[in-house]
Amino acid sequence: MNEIKTYQDAFEELQILVHKMENAEIPVDELAKMTKRATLLITICKKKLLETEEEVKTLLEKL
Repeated sequence: MNEIKTYQDAFEELQILVHKMENAEIPVDELAKMTKRATLLITICKKKLLETEEEVKTLLEKL
């Protein structure tokens, strides 16, 4: 699995995984792997959103 560099990359991959989970019969072993990957992607998205929020707050405080 490749390294996620942007929020957009993580979010797009997460959407693909969710779509596959919702619309396909997935073997249990594959479902476990997909769930782990989805959890990682959600963590990445949350981290990037929090970092952006803090950066915006800091910039707004300087105004």
